[in-house]
Amino acid sequence: MPFDRIRYETDETGVATLTLNRPEKRNALDGQTVAELREALAAERGDELRVVVIRGAGPDFCAGADLAELERMAGDGDPMRNLSDARALGDLFIEMRRHPLPIVAVVHGNAIAGGAGLATACDLVLARDDAVFGYPEVHLGFVPAMVMALLRRSASEKVAFELVARGERISAAEAERLGLVNRVFAPDTFEEEVREYVGGLAARSASAVGLIKRLLYGMDGLSFEEAIARGAEVNVLARLTGDAQEGVRRFLKRSR
Repeated sequence: MPFDRIRYETDETGVATLTLNRPEKRNALDGQTVAELREALAAERGDELRVVVIRGAGPDFCAGADLAELERMAGDGDPMRNLSDARALGDLFIEMRRHPLPIVAVVHGNAIAGGAGLATACDLVLARDDAVFGYPEVHLGFVPAMVMALLRRSASEKVAFELVARGERISAAEAERLGLVNRVFAPDTFEEEVREYVGGLAARSASAVGLIKRLLYGMDGLSFEEAIARGAEVNVLARLTGDAQEGVRRFLKRSR
């Protein structure tokens, strides 16, 4: 697919990689980038694909929103146009959460403001140990409003409040400690360990991983009893899949 703001690649293991490709702008998110990410994600539904990776070209993952574009839009004084722009980013986050495949952020350099939000919107985050995360919008008198819906699901309320109210940058190790990052890898082994991690995820049962993602996020707002009931329904769906039936057969054959 032809894109201007992102690079799109797939490999033989079933991994689709979407690379933000505005290194001269530190991969800042403008309206076109958001639209291209949404288009690429909407296309990634084939049976041959197992995992989606989002990463950045150049020295940074993503330095946040394109402030020049935000200034132009705010300056025209049209609230509906600004609302449409904000909703486009919000819709991207929703579509990532609803996407049937696991989405993995591979973060190096700076993941700041909207860039940190994009990483937070992914299901899993792998970071190089010199990566930097932060939600510094408060220093501009701005609010990472939509990102907070994601952030408070990844960290405690007090941690989420501190991160956005103080707007301080944190290391990859600190982000891992706070629950915002799954794994941190050293720079000299980063690419190799990312390939191994993502490849291992792609090798898992696609039907099981898809059901896990759907169930986990579907539990938002449910009572304990409702969550157990939803789990029972997914249990039945899982046991009827070809992957589960083949897995049980293999296990029973080995144990005999």
